[in-house]
Amino acid sequence: MRHRTIIEPFRIKSVEPIGLSTEVERVELLKDAHYNPFLLRSKDVIIDLMTDSGTSAMSAHQWAGIMEGDEAYAGSRSWLRMENEVQDLTGMQHVLPTHQGRAAERIIYGHLGGPGKIFISNTHFDTTRANIEFSGATAIDIPIPEGQDTALQHPFKGNMDVGELDRLLKEHKGHVGAVILTVTNNSGGGQPVSMANAEGVAAICKRHGVILMLDCCRIAENSWFVKHREEGMEGLTYREIAQRMFALADGAVMSAKKDAFANIGGFLSFRNEALAEACTNLLIITEGFTTYGGLAGRDMEAIAIGLEEVFDPHYLNYRIRSTTFLGEQLHKLGVPLMLPIGGHAVYIDAKKLYPHIPPAQYPGQALVSELFRLGGIRSVEIGSVMFGTYAEDGSLKPSRMELVRLAIPRRVYTQSHIEYVAETFEGIMAEREQVKGMRIVKEPKFLRHFTAHFDTLP
Repeated sequence: MRHRTIIEPFRIKSVEPIGLSTEVERVELLKDAHYNPFLLRSKDVIIDLMTDSGTSAMSAHQWAGIMEGDEAYAGSRSWLRMENEVQDLTGMQHVLPTHQGRAAERIIYGHLGGPGKIFISNTHFDTTRANIEFSGATAIDIPIPEGQDTALQHPFKGNMDVGELDRLLKEHKGHVGAVILTVTNNSGGGQPVSMANAEGVAAICKRHGVILMLDCCRIAENSWFVKHREEGMEGLTYREIAQRMFALADGAVMSAKKDAFANIGGFLSFRNEALAEACTNLLIITEGFTTYGGLAGRDMEAIAIGLEEVFDPHYLNYRIRSTTFLGEQLHKLGVPLMLPIGGHAVYIDAKKLYPHIPPAQYPGQALVSELFRLGGIRSVEIGSVMFGTYAEDGSLKPSRMELVRLAIPRRVYTQSHIEYVAETFEGIMAEREQVKGMRIVKEPKFLRHFTAHFDTLP
């Protein structure tokens, strides 16, 4: 018998209260936060879908590991456990711990980057692009064309355009810092990358003598899609699929705050000793000694355990099915989505939801505000606020897509929480024609979505 109900493959051992608020209260909270969800206080949020990064619930095994954490400055046994786990998973001998993924990005892309350098990806995420551009280099996105059509059904919309990659590597010969394959493709709607595409990208990089980095923070979720959607992969375990993909890359960068269930942490891993040594020097200067890299021993224990737990087939089936459940409920309401549903989040096409709001008036930010007003739900815009740039005349050069991401923390919310989110969208759909656009009134130069101030248009 196949049950319709998606049950969590775990029991709840500890609970955290959720603060409940009224719509009247949330209107004022939005104003005080300048209509930016990053400036809201967590105690004022009912359902927090802003990110799946560092927001997971750790297991009893992880909490027990925390009590065993070895806090020695050098040669910690907790580091040795984490190092062994990463080496086994990635097949790469050289491993550097970092306090989170963007620290790893700063080290590797700061080393490989600089003025005149080019980095190519299926789609760079915000911190990746910021670290690359901060070095003076240029970040280029080349997703497959199918990945930019939110309504199109395609099993691997996160793939990189291998033909365009080959052309760019010829055009920028001698100036490419690295090619970065992000799995799953977060900025592209949480869409997976196929093994065949990874193999094609790796072959082109090898032919041109260019470094291939795997951004692997959601490698387990990507492996689920490969096993269930790609011919010839069904006989492998999820971990074996991940190991096969790692074997194609020269290095890997991971935020352990995603698929390792940890609340903090990350790592860099390399095959090349010289590259590892160069990054080690930067690690010691900015993060800490090579056997802790800005992490406490207890956190390294949690990461090592999480990297084992995440490949459990019962967990991964629950994870993908529960995310799909939310997407299916919204699809029934007529909410325009990125299809098919990804592994860690549901992405709403704000451009289609609010066709009367042009990109220069940030339809995604308008939806983010409406979700909080109507349901106390915190989400994040992934569109022209996050990725838009300005032309020389000051006009907006919009992002390719105007998306809003509902990122689901791992092992945190139950099905009733998810049903509450779906019910909130009933109000979103009913009032969508009355929603107005927004304008930016204050912004920094880099990563403006974190701290920018907004206001509603009259």
